[in-house]
Amino acid sequence: MNVAILSPSPDTASEPADQLDHLADTLFHRMGADGVYARTALYEDVVERLAALITRHREPDTEVMRFPPVMSRAQLEKSGYLKSFPNLLGCVCGLHGTESEINAAVSRFDAGGDWTKSLSPADLVLSPAACYPVYPIAASRGPVPANGWRFDVAADCFRREPSRLLDRLQSFRMREFVYIGSPDRVSAFRERWMERAHGIACDLGLMCAIDYANDPFFGRVGQMKAVSQKQQALKFELLVPLRSEEEKPTACMSFNYHLDHFGVAWGIRDADGAPAHTACVAFGMDRLAVAMFQTHGRDVSRWPAAVMNLLGFPPGDRP
Repeated sequence: MNVAILSPSPDTASEPADQLDHLADTLFHRMGADGVYARTALYEDVVERLAALITRHREPDTEVMRFPPVMSRAQLEKSGYLKSFPNLLGCVCGLHGTESEINAAVSRFDAGGDWTKSLSPADLVLSPAACYPVYPIAASRGPVPANGWRFDVAADCFRREPSRLLDRLQSFRMREFVYIGSPDRVSAFRERWMERAHGIACDLGLMCAIDYANDPFFGRVGQMKAVSQKQQALKFELLVPLRSEEEKPTACMSFNYHLDHFGVAWGIRDADGAPAHTACVAFGMDRLAVAMFQTHGRDVSRWPAAVMNLLGFPPGDRP
């Protein structure tokens, strides 16, 4: 009998086991692609309880919107995403054309060929962040009132960065509070939420710190954008050390001041007629959930009583 010995692929051989891997079978079911997982009932329960906790901190007069995982390609282009993060974007494609052309693509597949050569882009992209669809909606409403607009938005998001790390998914949930208005009110909103969100993380028993950050802008021009973003303190992140102290901590929340970028792009004007400023606080729901299990363990019944009470677990589930 001949037995073939298969060597691991270069990627598998070179990538050591990660310190979060022990959580994988408790929280996820593999779906054949890195960074894309089905979620277990235990994991989803914690995500929903975290979402409810965030909702309890929502400010008054905040409009709630929930977005699908796709959005208009033209709107995302107008918002400038393609110029900043083209490497992360996922575009929806389809088999377009006549019936015979589509059948020809299927026939190529049946013959062992590549049917994807017949794909062409649709007018949709996968949403890279929950807040992008809100700006054109706001723009359609006319001038921003003096007290600004507040939005509570959420969406399933996608960024094309395949990874086997459980805290770096391609498909993930994002919850955001967005403020649109004058520069002083927008700045106050972000400062207020940096303090409030840090308190939430501490109450959840997470070791964390808030620090300056920058987005992963693409290319050489992107490197200059990243430097400028840090110099102007436009982005902060709440960082949780999920591995050793020497390794880079995981960003579970971010606090972003966009200046008048979206105001100019979409023609949104504040009460004084100037381009409106915008800011958002973003909660990475999947990263927060993974952080909870890594910090407190896989057995939820053994989590600290104060944390279980905060998340609303029934008394019978507590130690």
